[in-house]
Amino acid sequence: MSWFKGITFAQPVFFWLLLLIPLVVLWYIKRQNKLQGTLGVSAIKGFSAAAAKNKNRFFAKHAGLRHYAIVLRVLALIMIIVALARPQSALSWQNSTTEGIDIVIATDISGSMLSEDLKPNRLEAGKEIAIDFIKDRPDDRIGLVVFSGESFTQCPLTIDHDVLINLFKGISNGMITDGTAIGMGLATAVSRLKESDAKSKVVILLTDGSNTTGSIPPATAAEIAKQMKVRVYTVGVGTKGFAPYPVKTPFGIQYQQVPVTIDEPTLTNIAKITGGKYFRATNNQKLKEIYTQIDNLEKAKIAVTQYHKKTERFFPLALLALFLLLLEFLLKNTVFKGALT
Repeated sequence: MSWFKGITFAQPVFFWLLLLIPLVVLWYIKRQNKLQGTLGVSAIKGFSAAAAKNKNRFFAKHAGLRHYAIVLRVLALIMIIVALARPQSALSWQNSTTEGIDIVIATDISGSMLSEDLKPNRLEAGKEIAIDFIKDRPDDRIGLVVFSGESFTQCPLTIDHDVLINLFKGISNGMITDGTAIGMGLATAVSRLKESDAKSKVVILLTDGSNTTGSIPPATAAEIAKQMKVRVYTVGVGTKGFAPYPVKTPFGIQYQQVPVTIDEPTLTNIAKITGGKYFRATNNQKLKEIYTQIDNLEKAKIAVTQYHKKTERFFPLALLALFLLLLEFLLKNTVFKGALT
C-alpha cells in the first residue's frame, strides 16, 4: 500500500504494547467462560417450547457475531498502539555542488575515420560511444573540438548536454579540409580550457592516424597543455594491420584494404607529458571500455547537503481507532442490545 511506503516510526518502543493483545484476548475468553452459568432443574419439559423459540431467534441473529466487541476493541487497541509509535513519512532531497571537471573531446574527422574496422565506421562508433560518455557525466562541463586538416570548436564548454549531443551527432567527414592535424586539434582543445577554473581540466583526443599537417607540432601542444595543467587522454582508433575503407567508383561503393597508420609513440608521448594515458581501441567494445576507464579516472568531487522533511501519519490511525470504538458502542446499544458480549 502506498500509505506505508517510506514510513518510519519516531517512537517504535510503543510496539512492545502489542504484547498486551494476547492478554486481552485471554481475559475475554476467561470472562466468557464465567458468564456461561448452569441451572439445575428436576425436569426440562416445561422449558422446551420457550427455549426452542428463544434459542432460534437469538442465535439466528447473534450466533455468528457474538464476539464482535472483542474484535473491534482489539483492532482499536492495535490502531492506538501504532499511532503512539508515531508513524512518519519522510520526504528528502539534496543539493549537490561539484568542484568540477571540465572536459573537451577532440575528435579526428579525417577521411580515414570512415574505415569500417569499427562498426559502422570509426567516426560513427566514436560519436556513439562518446555520447554515452557525455550522458553519464551530467555534472561536468563538456566541449567538443573537431580536427582534420585544421581544427575548430564545434561546441564550447557547456552543462547543456542536450545541445552538445545534437552538435556531436551533426559532425561528419568533409566539414573541413582533409588531413590529420593532431597538434592543432589538441591546441584548440586546450585553448577552450584556458579560462576554466575547474578542479580538473581534461582533453580526450581521439585519432586514427599520424600528424600530417598543421602549424603546431603535437609535442608543442602537449607542453602547452602541461603548463595549463590540462591532462590529456589519447585514444588511437583502428585495428592492427589493414582496415576496409569504402571507395566510391562508377560501379558503386567498393572496399579497399588500407594500412592502419596510428602514430602510437606520439600519442603516448602526449599522454606522458600531460599526466594522462594512452589507449588503443581496435574495436567498438575496446573503445567503450576506454571511455569507461576514463570515466572512472576522472570523477568529480561532489559535496552533498541532504534535507529531510517528516510528516506525522498517526492521525488517520487514531481516527480509525475512534471509529471502531464508536462502532462497538452503536452496535452494543442497537443491534446487539441486551446480548452478552
